[in-house]
Order: sequence, then C-alpha cells, then structure tokens
Amino acid sequence: MSVSTAADGRVQYEVGPDGRIATLTLNHPERRNSYDAAMRDGMAGFLAAAADDDEVTVVLLRGAGGVFSTGADMNNAYGWYGKEDAAQGRRPSQRRRLTVDRKTFDFYHEFLGYPKVTVAEVGGFALGGGFELALMADLAVVAADTRIGMPATRFLGPALGSLHMFFHRLGPVLARRLLLTGDIVEAGSLSHLGVFTETCAPDQVTARARYWAEKAARMPADGVVIAKEAFRLVEQSQAYQGEEVASYLFHAFGTNLQFGADEFNFVKARAQHGTKEAFRLRDEHFHVPEP
Repeated sequence: MSVSTAADGRVQYEVGPDGRIATLTLNHPERRNSYDAAMRDGMAGFLAAAADDDEVTVVLLRGAGGVFSTGADMNNAYGWYGKEDAAQGRRPSQRRRLTVDRKTFDFYHEFLGYPKVTVAEVGGFALGGGFELALMADLAVVAADTRIGMPATRFLGPALGSLHMFFHRLGPVLARRLLLTGDIVEAGSLSHLGVFTETCAPDQVTARARYWAEKAARMPADGVVIAKEAFRLVEQSQAYQGEEVASYLFHAFGTNLQFGADEFNFVKARAQHGTKEAFRLRDEHFHVPEP
C-alpha cells in the first residue's frame, strides 16, 4: 500500500491491498479541512487517477482529524480568483468570476457523475462545499452530531449553484429552509428523512463507512460502472437539465452582490476585522431568538 499526496500534503490518496478501495483524505485539520483551489485540484487529480484505475471500484472520501470539511476556505475568498485581485483587495471582474466558477463547478459535476462508487465518511462539520460533497456521494455515513448546512448563503444569498442537487437530494422544503436561512443543523435531526445512507454515533463512523465501502467493492466492477452511468442518465433527465450552466452562473453573479447599509457584508467585515471576527459578527447579525 502506498500513499500519494498533493497540495503540500493536504490531500492524500491511497489504494488498499486488494486494489478495490481507494481512500481520498482531506488532510488540513487545522482549518477543519477547508480547501483552496490547489486542494480542489489535488482531489480532482486523484479522482481522475481512480477513475482510470481498472481495479478500483470504490473511492472512500474522508477528512482527517474527525472533521469532513467546512468547504471552500473563506480566509482568502478572492484568492480563488487570482493572486493579483487578492493582493490588491479588489473585486475580480465578472468575466474572471465566470471562468473560475465554471472550473469549480465542473469539479462538483464530475464528482456527482463519477463512474466509481463514492462513499463519504462524514463527521464533525460538513459545510458549504463539504456539505455538497456529502450529498453527492453515492453512500454517505454521517455522525449524528455532524453540523451540516450552507452558511455562506448568509453573506452571498441562496443562489450558490447546485440548486437542482439540493432540491433533488433534500426535497424542496428542507432545501428552501437551509438555503434561505443559512441554518446549520445536526445531521441526526434529519435521519428520519433518509438524506444520508446511515446516521450513527460519532465513534462508529469510520468503521461503518469502511463497511459500506467493502460491500460496494464486492459488486461486479463492470456492473457498477454501467449502473453509475445509468444513474447519471436518469438524474440528468429528471433533475439536472441546465444544471451545468446554471450552477456557475448563479455563483458568479451571486458573488458580486451589492449590500444595503443594514445588511451584513462578510467581505467588508473580514477586511476590517479579520476572518475570525467576521464570522462572529456574521453569527451575531443572523441570530434571531426563538419565541
């Protein structure tokens, strides 16, 4: 068994002894496995390698340190669009947003239609892009206390892209609730809805994810690939027509919002107070006491 790394060791990839199960690990625990463009590209590279590996049937996606992922690294949001804009603190052009966001959502679309079985081992936090990956996985084992949601809607609005996927996976009622409020909820509170394959105690997540990976790995490899393509065809015909364009368009336009004087502007707050304080101010602004 050999371990390969990318993005300065923040993404790790290994194939098990029998060659059937590959494990892809986000290894950035000090930042709760949030990822930047380099880490995303590292994941994409390893996923492409697994797709081309004729022996691999299952890819197990996990995060180091007991946390799945808090999604895109918001400590340097403009850094996604280029070093020059980030260094000068200016907004990237709309054409730059469209180019970068199209590449970003191409990654999610490839994962959603991935030809091998994907299993997600989810604990701690699954927020933003991490939540999307958990929802896109074929099989997802989630700790009951995992905090899930799309908090970025609180400073970008709900048009973040992947709207078709949210409605298809969560249902219209729950999708609207999470996207229109930015609520972060515990996965256990949704277990009765069947959003994930299995919700279990935190200390069982690793073993249960491995269990599901091993079950899927015993399936006929050709049959799995054929089934995955059939699944993709069904989803494209039922739910995802237009998604590949709509997702990055919504995100590119949504990241160029103008804010009213009484609205919370995360980018401005971060520039004035730093990232940690900006998150605190965000939570303070959006807190509404329950009656």
